[in-house]
Amino acid sequence: MREGIRVATDIGGTFTDLVALCDGRIIAIKSHTVPDDFAQGVFNTLEKGDIASADIAFFVHGSTIVINALTQRKGVKTGLITTRGFRDVLEIARGNTPDLFNTYYRKPKPSIPRYLRQEVSERTDHHGNIITQPAEAELGAALGFFKREAVETIAVCFLHSYANPENERLALTFIKRQWPGITVLASHQVCREWREYERANTTALAAYILPPADAYLDRLERGLQEKGLRTSPFIMQSNGGIDSVNSARANPISMVESGPAGGVLGALAYTKLAGEQNVITLDIGGTTAKCSLIHNGMARITTDYHIEKTRKNAGYPIKTPVIDIVEIGSGGGSIAWLDDAGCLRVGPRSAGSSPGPVAYGLGGSDPTITDANLLTGRINPERFAAGEIKPRLDTVRAAFTEIAEQLKVETIDAAQGVLQLANANMINALKLVSLNRGHDPRDFSLIAFGGGGALHAVALAEELNIPKVIIPPYSAVFSAWGMLMIDLRRDYINTAIIPLRAAARQEIDKRFADLEQEAERQFVAQGIRRTAIYHQRYLDTRYVGQEHTVKLNLPAEALSINTLTEDFHNAHEKEYTFRLDNAVEVVNFHLASFARVEKTELEPLPKTARPDPSAALSGCREVVYADGNALVTQIYERKRLKPGMEINGPAIIEEATGAAVVHQGNRVAVDDYGGLHIHLASQGDP
Repeated sequence: MREGIRVATDIGGTFTDLVALCDGRIIAIKSHTVPDDFAQGVFNTLEKGDIASADIAFFVHGSTIVINALTQRKGVKTGLITTRGFRDVLEIARGNTPDLFNTYYRKPKPSIPRYLRQEVSERTDHHGNIITQPAEAELGAALGFFKREAVETIAVCFLHSYANPENERLALTFIKRQWPGITVLASHQVCREWREYERANTTALAAYILPPADAYLDRLERGLQEKGLRTSPFIMQSNGGIDSVNSARANPISMVESGPAGGVLGALAYTKLAGEQNVITLDIGGTTAKCSLIHNGMARITTDYHIEKTRKNAGYPIKTPVIDIVEIGSGGGSIAWLDDAGCLRVGPRSAGSSPGPVAYGLGGSDPTITDANLLTGRINPERFAAGEIKPRLDTVRAAFTEIAEQLKVETIDAAQGVLQLANANMINALKLVSLNRGHDPRDFSLIAFGGGGALHAVALAEELNIPKVIIPPYSAVFSAWGMLMIDLRRDYINTAIIPLRAAARQEIDKRFADLEQEAERQFVAQGIRRTAIYHQRYLDTRYVGQEHTVKLNLPAEALSINTLTEDFHNAHEKEYTFRLDNAVEVVNFHLASFARVEKTELEPLPKTARPDPSAALSGCREVVYADGNALVTQIYERKRLKPGMEINGPAIIEEATGAAVVHQGNRVAVDDYGGLHIHLASQGDP
């Protein structure tokens, strides 16, 4: 019997991925996501990989359950109890508009309708002093109304409870006593950061999806235990760490970007092995493309996160620590269509896993990005979906012919146009995490993963003058692999406005010491050794009178206030292009606390005496490239490529779950771990 298997699973909109580390081997599995029962998709991957749950020593899981429940409105009927006079905070929201003359802009509908928002008399001032305790008679009346309205969960958000949550705790005690069994969540349990609208909306959305998230986690945990799992699973969090199932249940909004965060952290772990400090990540799945940036070996964490934000809609803010990821509806399953003006569009609607792209043969009739890659020769029809599906190329061609006739172009040109438009959308996303953050893409490498990342990466890099593309091992299931490379993480953010001057040094240290003590208490209570715990300190700082903040990373050694102030000026200038002589103040204390878990690092592959890539050559075929040229291209088997081998483009490098497109003039070098480093000719070949 196999012992000590480490497993990670990641549920996407189209595929569910699994990576297992077993007896020094890595098992990579992709299976179709089951939309009506996400947990079943996980069980299917275990069965497909012939992995017995009883043999698993470590299990971590990332999921789209939270973001799906929010965007598809699959939460439950939720009531809000708030401070008297602040019932309409969710309605008022913010007055920010994308631009001054945007007449299409509309405020989003409140996350909880007005009739389900109830007020009670209570008050805490902004210093955290309790002025009035919650009126129990009014709380009782609100509960009576919620019972009559068949409310299933309650959110509690009182004014200034980020400074002192005592009134919320009193309200929670009363509600649980008067209505046993009701699901209730208070703002201090999910967000201790100021800004009333954002904090209220975060609490409302967390309460809204708490019951379905809890039911899903329960189904997953029970199903795994029934199959013999002897340990409790861990859940991937949006902040780039993993945590226990119970912690995820208590704060489900922390899973809003669960799966994509695993990919970014996987990229961080791999690029350290590859000796890279600055990379832009590109994760192209079946439904979306996701981009992030790693600078000086660190991923950016933000609490300025929105869902459903567009030029016409402000979206919904969520104040929870999230790896800074830009996500667009442009994945392998994104559908190509013509708008009312006859213009070609791609996405955001996706064919998903059912019926999927036309090539799946499951009834899909709308052409997708995957179909376009297949028709242009970039994907091998003989190895489509790891050889499990035999695509009908005549059906795929017919789907594009219908669009081509309306556009009055050739069929292959229509497919090529779909890919060019998809690439343009992805380039805009890459710019948002680089140029819009004050970073020059030419100073970075592009690491691409997900089922479609290697198909598009070189074309995107050439457009942005990025000198090198990296395709890591197991790229198609890389987000799942990344989950096995990270530690437990919890974030503690408290708002406290303090002038950044010499006298503040002692208070800064004390506040962080208090947060560290609380974090260690919680970890130790869960059986984690104190020696496994470590911390990272951040300060959210701004110019006095300014609205938004800049996050400073505090190193382990204590820095002088003058050094911190200069670090702020430099960071502000990089983010906003200017600096001021104004005084600086601290707004938030942000502590990231970690607990080390056992990891299995990638081992270097054995090298060959004379690395000759011809041993990996499997044939050739005609491929249509991004510039529209059709070239007879050599095809290589990735599993046969060894460290030290080099390939000159044009080339297609195939593996069971994906393919890398290498343009003419590119040079590919295989690193010690099997990663592909594609040096772009347009940027100079080192």
